[in-house]
Amino acid sequence: MSKTGLKILVIGSGGREYAICRKLLTSPLVSEVFCAPGNPGMQATGIQAVAIDELDFSKLIEFAVTKQISWTFVGPEDALVAGIVDRFQAAGLKIFGPTAKAAQLEGSKKFALEFMQRYQVPTAAYQAYSQPAAALAGLAAFKLPVVVKADGLAAGKGVTVALTRTAAVAAIKQLFAQGQHEVVLEEYLSGAEYSLFAVVGKDNYQLLPMAQDHKRAYDGDQGPNTGGMGAYSPLPQLSERLYQRIVAEVVEPSIKGLRQEKFAYRGILYIGLIATATGPKVIEYNVRLGDPETQVVLPRIKSDFAQLITDCLAERQLAPVSVSNQACLAVVIAAKGYPQAPQTGQLLPELAEQADVKIDFANVTGNSPTTLRAAGGRLAAVVAQADTLISAQTAVYHYLAQKQLSNCFYRHDIGTKATHQIFN
Repeated sequence: MSKTGLKILVIGSGGREYAICRKLLTSPLVSEVFCAPGNPGMQATGIQAVAIDELDFSKLIEFAVTKQISWTFVGPEDALVAGIVDRFQAAGLKIFGPTAKAAQLEGSKKFALEFMQRYQVPTAAYQAYSQPAAALAGLAAFKLPVVVKADGLAAGKGVTVALTRTAAVAAIKQLFAQGQHEVVLEEYLSGAEYSLFAVVGKDNYQLLPMAQDHKRAYDGDQGPNTGGMGAYSPLPQLSERLYQRIVAEVVEPSIKGLRQEKFAYRGILYIGLIATATGPKVIEYNVRLGDPETQVVLPRIKSDFAQLITDCLAERQLAPVSVSNQACLAVVIAAKGYPQAPQTGQLLPELAEQADVKIDFANVTGNSPTTLRAAGGRLAAVVAQADTLISAQTAVYHYLAQKQLSNCFYRHDIGTKATHQIFN
């Protein structure tokens, strides 16, 4: 099939956006993919980086009009919560993502929890507080460990699982000191965590492959929460029975809620799940694709992802998503000190792609793939797709073992909850 000339703009600069752009470029419908602001690691794959900040809506709209962009795909949550979809729609432009009102499902933990309560979506017991003294007093109602969350956006790092009262008190004080207007205390839920993504259209939705993210910074799920240190898909440990419960008890009432609230939702709904002893429960909603789950979910989609989004924006029925039986695994390379105080400026070794390994760059700067330097916390994801999860895991860690990474680190146990192997 020949190219029909769709010009697509992707908003964002990280590994998630790299993976989205890479996937869209495989579509026979697509002629060009732009990424604003993108990153220097994208230049080798045909993605056209555009030096416009993701929150500079006026310039992004001007670019979309000038370049006759067919539609825009929004990667990061900040832009969605700030209302990029509303602004683009007001300018008569097609854009994939929820409006600012719907984006509160991620922008406010309290809003999301109240939504779940209204539509009987199973989740943790919780209480929100707008004053430090009230939050500290409220601790008495929760057993240990207790989860302390920032109500607003915190890039995946505003969550503390406090094992002691002292740790909980410190977390509450820190969040308020950082400017959070509300802090949420939640019951601690125990069990395996999973990530589910739905493409939500006007009249129906389609589920993408599920994944498991690894939030903690260090091996064995130790250290602080991060934006994500690696992921894999599929999930061999997830039974079909539990999957069907997730769809019936979590996905269906969530989608019903979107309809009832009249959100006119055209975008991704991410559901962070935990499989408790009493059944699946929701940890959080996100209103966009996750990072690094995107890097392992999109490669497994065999059907045309650009066609799926085009159909969604045209308010057509969404065709079922065809999924590969192959497994995909990604390990994130992060700068030393991440997430609290990541070092910047260190030179990365050349991270060239191979037949079985792809590189999705994120927070890097430089003029060529051989001179990239660290420019933030998560620098790149090393991604492998193979017939089995163990094969994909082996390929990634074999690749990483050959690289001299100065002032960087990565986890050595991504995927071991499914494969029970550790790579040193």
